[in-house]
Amino acid sequence: MVDASMEFRPRNYSAERQSHVLPRVRADVHPFSDPSLPVTQVDVVDHGNEDFFDPLRGTNDDEKATPSDHGVMCEADPPTKEWTSFSRLLKQRFPVSKMVSISLMPDVIIRSGKLHEKSSTSMHLEELDDPQKFADEGVRLITWQEYVSRLHELKDDINRSWLADDRITSLKLSIKVAKLLMDTSVLQFYPTLFVLVTDIMDMLGDLVWQRIKQKAEFAEDGTLICNLPDNFKASDVCSEAKETCNNWFCKIGAVRELLPRIYLELAILPCWRFLLDQPADNLQRLVMMIRGLADPVACAYCHLYMAHCAQKLPWHDIGYLITCVNDIRVILMLNLSTNQSTHGSVTGNKRLLVSLVEPSIEYIMKCIFKGLPEMQVSDVLVELGLRKNQQIVGSVPCVSVVLHHLLKELPIEVVSSNALEILHLIECSNDNSFDQHMNYRILGFRLYETGSPVDIINSVLDKVIQVIAQYDGLDEYLKVVEAYIDLVLQNQMESLLNTILEVISERAWNKGVTEDELPSLQSLLVKLLSHFKCLEDLFTLNHFSEILDAMYGNSRNAVFMHILSMATRTDHIRDPTTIQFLFEISQTLHDNMEFMHVKDDDSQVARLICRFVHKVDYGAEMERQLEFLVDCRGAFGRLNELKETLVHLSNCLAIQALKYAKKHPSFIKTCITFSEVTTPSISTPSRQLDLFLETAEVAFLGGLVSHSDGLLDSAISCLQSIDIRNGFRTPTDVEGLVSSVRKLCGFLVMIPGNSSLQATYLPSNLFTLSSSYSWMEPKMRTQIFSAIILLLATLSQNNLPYHANAEIPGNDKLYYGDSSYKQELVSLSKLVLDNLVDVIQKEPSQVARGTLALEACNCIASAFTSSNEILSACVTLIETAKSCLSVRDKYLQATIQFVDKQLQTSGGSVCVG
Repeated sequence: MVDASMEFRPRNYSAERQSHVLPRVRADVHPFSDPSLPVTQVDVVDHGNEDFFDPLRGTNDDEKATPSDHGVMCEADPPTKEWTSFSRLLKQRFPVSKMVSISLMPDVIIRSGKLHEKSSTSMHLEELDDPQKFADEGVRLITWQEYVSRLHELKDDINRSWLADDRITSLKLSIKVAKLLMDTSVLQFYPTLFVLVTDIMDMLGDLVWQRIKQKAEFAEDGTLICNLPDNFKASDVCSEAKETCNNWFCKIGAVRELLPRIYLELAILPCWRFLLDQPADNLQRLVMMIRGLADPVACAYCHLYMAHCAQKLPWHDIGYLITCVNDIRVILMLNLSTNQSTHGSVTGNKRLLVSLVEPSIEYIMKCIFKGLPEMQVSDVLVELGLRKNQQIVGSVPCVSVVLHHLLKELPIEVVSSNALEILHLIECSNDNSFDQHMNYRILGFRLYETGSPVDIINSVLDKVIQVIAQYDGLDEYLKVVEAYIDLVLQNQMESLLNTILEVISERAWNKGVTEDELPSLQSLLVKLLSHFKCLEDLFTLNHFSEILDAMYGNSRNAVFMHILSMATRTDHIRDPTTIQFLFEISQTLHDNMEFMHVKDDDSQVARLICRFVHKVDYGAEMERQLEFLVDCRGAFGRLNELKETLVHLSNCLAIQALKYAKKHPSFIKTCITFSEVTTPSISTPSRQLDLFLETAEVAFLGGLVSHSDGLLDSAISCLQSIDIRNGFRTPTDVEGLVSSVRKLCGFLVMIPGNSSLQATYLPSNLFTLSSSYSWMEPKMRTQIFSAIILLLATLSQNNLPYHANAEIPGNDKLYYGDSSYKQELVSLSKLVLDNLVDVIQKEPSQVARGTLALEACNCIASAFTSSNEILSACVTLIETAKSCLSVRDKYLQATIQFVDKQLQTSGGSVCVG
């Protein structure tokens, strides 16, 4: 028998809603309007007013602020940071093999390095590959890691000796390290060796600088003499510091070998400031000394280190840098013009020599034009022999690699105003040092940086197109065209664009597209996609489809992804041809997902395909829209995210069909069936629960009560597949599941009972499942039990708070006046209530247990009138909360007041206040 005193609290939802509505007063002023302006109706609605103030966008002063308003503008990266980045890229540019073979191993490396004697078999095999390399006897091998390790040891030894006041040893070791750069027998290893050695040289230079500066500022007994300012002069330095400084330069000047002597002086180059007011005067002398280095690679990298060290001086002229470039250019011209290189190991491989020298040219060019006033650019070009009579001389040949890096660094105004002369200069500068098409390419990029006159652009393009038309390979053609395509599109040169695409299409289909050509072709097509805002306009281009068909691999996938991204920027995609094309490329991307090695690409593909499917709109042709969704389900079966999108779209289609009075109910049933069949294929049970619930709501709104009941059964059954111990652990997942169950309880308010089943069939199933799972934590179970109690309390009301379909009677009409119905609700409520009180006591966390007890107490007091059982439950829960929380806890005090008020109105009290 049910406790007759246990009754649900009657509710008047309309009255409660009105009592909780906040009073509303019409505002005279828009909250985002400018308070300084007069209050007028125009000020409120005229958001186009220039004086309109939006506090979410900041003040007008902030928008107009410049860096100078807040202090000195930040300068570019300091030389040290810039050099560190350059050195790292230099090592990456010339990777070192695992073993480094060196015939004349220096003693400084042998001392600690572990050398490997080669077996006769391996030596014989390597000798067959490269007889010249093994012509000399005594070749020994050292691993790359061992070489680096030994240099790090030497760096530590130098520093350790310095700290021990043994500066002679530090200098001797530094000399030995600098001598390592004299050996260029392993060219590929030289850039890495340069980075390692110069790092040690920089450390030595810093140590010497600090030593002399300390001498200048402090006496031997540690007494402060003076604080040298950053811009100190030689006259500010005491004689003892000058003597120490001069002593260092004398010791370095006594080094016999030229190359280590130069490197060591460059390392302490800033120390000339202690002796001279114009320390940069020594740079030209050092340039002359570098000319004594016969090896072109060693010479170029010595120039490079000079450029780096000179950046540490407070001021210096760039004349020495121009001399460096001219000297490197002469060296390259000599090596490129002769049949045999001056460097024996690069005979027949002059490109390797150029690639090794190129970083020096690149860095020095950057130093020349860094912060260079525009008025001095002309003087630099004159010194480089490229300008005469205020005009760039296009008939004088220049070494291609030098010209390339010059074009990269020239101010854009100079490039724009001398475009034709530069074009002639590129024509004349055609040697083996650099691919000529790369200079045409860099000119195109530079011209796009500024708005050059159309006539100049036309003249340049006419000449460039004529030149590249003679190229045999597609790769060179594409690299040049890619640089100029932005200019073509910007100036709307449709005829030239068609010509370019025609040439690419013919070459792509006649000879195919190689792996090396794909990146340039991909870049070209992406630029076309970025220019055209409408996909249909892109399809009108001649040969675009043929070029797209010639692509393959990841490059084609990348272009397809750009096409999808471009197409989905619009609100709707309605053209059938466009839809079919996008469907095909989406299917290609979907099928190629397993070959994409980056997970981010997979997720991006899934997002793009979902966006595409979401944008497709067949308008009033709803049957065709549903057919499209069916096709997508078959084509993109591996995408869980898309399946969810398909269910949402199918349900939206059913809702849309409900708006058409003449629409046949069978179509709505078809949409519901599609969602019902698709949902189980989604791998995540929690997502299935949400989608089944959503579909049930749509079915109920359409009057399909039996479908809705079946979908609700499926939704509750999904709880059987959820296991919080298997990948369902985060607080967000738990909160999401509880939210879904609460939503389910809210929906069950509208579902009418089934005459063949108990009135509480679905709530009872939900309670049974929640009680049976061992993985369900007390907190989750408490929240679900509370939701079930509130659901049963709502179903007991004579008037339900809401209805979704006026044609479907709710339980308030279906069981009106049926006492057995009320008894069934009370019976289940008693069972849930008993379990609710018990499960709270199992919560291990004391604070969480107290909070859950208060939440459950509020729920019970809201749902039931006063009775012995209800009073007992409330007392138990409040006592539990008191034992877990502070007596002053505001939630506890508020709950006691609320429960007393609720139960006193029905003749009872918890008597705990």
